[in-house]
Amino acid sequence: MTNEPINAEVIAVFPDKVKIIVDDLQNFKLAEESLKVGSYLRIADNENSVLIAVIENFQIAVSEKGRDYVIEAFPLGILKNGEFERGGDSLAIPPKKAEPATIDDIKKIYADFSELSERFCFATLATNAEVEVPVNGNKFFNKHIAVVGSTGSGKSHTVAKIIQNAVAGKNGDFALNNSHVIIFDIHAEYKSAFPKANFIDVSNLALPYWLLNSEELEEILLDTGERDNYNQSSVFRKLVTENKKQHNPTVAKVFYDSPLFFDLEEVKNALYNLKSETKNAKNSDRYMIIDESYSIKELSTTPESGLLLSEAEKIDRYFKQELQFHPTKNQNITKGDYADGTLDKFYARFEEKMNQDRLSFLFGDAAKSNTFEKVLQNLLGYKPDNNSNVSVIDLSGVPFEVLSITVSLISRLVFEYGYFYKRLRCSQNPDEKTNNDVPILLVYEEAHKYVPNSELTKYRSSKKSIERIAKEGRKYGVTLLLASQRPSEISETIFSQCSNFVAMRLTNPVDQGYVKKLLPDSLGSLIDKMTSLKQGEALLVGESIVLPSIVKIDLCEDKPSSNDIPYWELWQEKWKDLDIEAIKAEWHK
Repeated sequence: MTNEPINAEVIAVFPDKVKIIVDDLQNFKLAEESLKVGSYLRIADNENSVLIAVIENFQIAVSEKGRDYVIEAFPLGILKNGEFERGGDSLAIPPKKAEPATIDDIKKIYADFSELSERFCFATLATNAEVEVPVNGNKFFNKHIAVVGSTGSGKSHTVAKIIQNAVAGKNGDFALNNSHVIIFDIHAEYKSAFPKANFIDVSNLALPYWLLNSEELEEILLDTGERDNYNQSSVFRKLVTENKKQHNPTVAKVFYDSPLFFDLEEVKNALYNLKSETKNAKNSDRYMIIDESYSIKELSTTPESGLLLSEAEKIDRYFKQELQFHPTKNQNITKGDYADGTLDKFYARFEEKMNQDRLSFLFGDAAKSNTFEKVLQNLLGYKPDNNSNVSVIDLSGVPFEVLSITVSLISRLVFEYGYFYKRLRCSQNPDEKTNNDVPILLVYEEAHKYVPNSELTKYRSSKKSIERIAKEGRKYGVTLLLASQRPSEISETIFSQCSNFVAMRLTNPVDQGYVKKLLPDSLGSLIDKMTSLKQGEALLVGESIVLPSIVKIDLCEDKPSSNDIPYWELWQEKWKDLDIEAIKAEWHK
């Protein structure tokens, strides 16, 4: 630095702005580092305090004396007695001196924010790679997190880096730490980032249909636009509940939503029989089932003809097989209560869904025979031979029409795990203060795909499950990380519950406005930088960080497979032949 004195004078102090006039901007710097928008300044006052401010803009002022430079800076906080305190309203007036902040000054801002055991790092300051920007790991993970950014901003790398560092953190000498992360991977990106993860896709995903709740089951099997939807739903609820009671005789209380086994094939039999049912016209308790013990003449001419069955006996018989009924050609035979066409479309849809190979992960034999314990162990990464911190659920092969239901079921199971685990711990040790000593982070990649800001019926179950986690999950050790390129399309109920934001470059004006609305008003012009952030840079703000900061996310150890395709390079290469037959085979899997 030059030995000549530089005139840098504070000419105005506002609650959210400090104006400084500099006569020699070329030499107003530290060593060879030039000042720029985003650089830090230190402004000393008369009480041995130092205001740290970040440059927002500068102007050139021309006067008779020559050219002066006016810098406008946003006050971040006060350094006093080696400690940093947010806010700049305690600066004594008039300030003494303004100069560029040193590296030590900047490091002090972040150094003492939290205890060493609570520090969690995944980024450095964008203006100076020497300065680590830690967050309080407890406040970061036990409050919900939002990572937003347009395509190509580095969002997937950021999510991967956060999780990689969480998995790597250890407080002792052991193989696996106690981190538990479930990633909903909609584009099959994260397998390469977590090669040792518990990897689940449609080939090994077995989610029993009997774990679906009422809304999820009916979203798949009922046509919500049907005129007879109410009757269909009523019949289905009754059959499912009765079948659960039959298969779980030792359970005292069985409800429609109870996560208990029932046989969907038996329910289908009962639906077929109800839609085909005929009765004795003179005695409605007698059902005109074709049976060897009755002749057709007897069944069609006498009031005593037909099988006399109680409601319970009828349902039990209807579950066992598809039955044949005498037709209504005879005047003494009439249609059953649901044989008027009410269940015809429902039955056809029901049968078609059960027979779809694409839905075998829900309705196939492996899913049907899976146990509740194995489902939960697989999702949480508890395997006899290979425990894992991270479970990557590849949703790319899940049919779009059941995507939100699949996410809903898994989310709900994890939430209820947290709820019942807390209850178990409290009952075993009433003095226990930690609700859940095995907390879970659920990562929703491209969250707008299955929890959109929409009232459509097909998103109802997933929104309900994830909104419940957003509002109540923290009590039970279940938190969220939402990652999206379209934050304005995410359910506002969910997004507004996030307390920590990693906001990367956003180019859509609607998304910019939506995120700005949710972030604190005290960010000044920092928030306007979202449109010009470089790849891998982000505005980090929330309860877990000492002050809002523009950061550079550290590079991943293993990268997710989300890199841009080098079109121009590939297009210049020699023509490549495609194996269309192989593509077709993959398409039809």
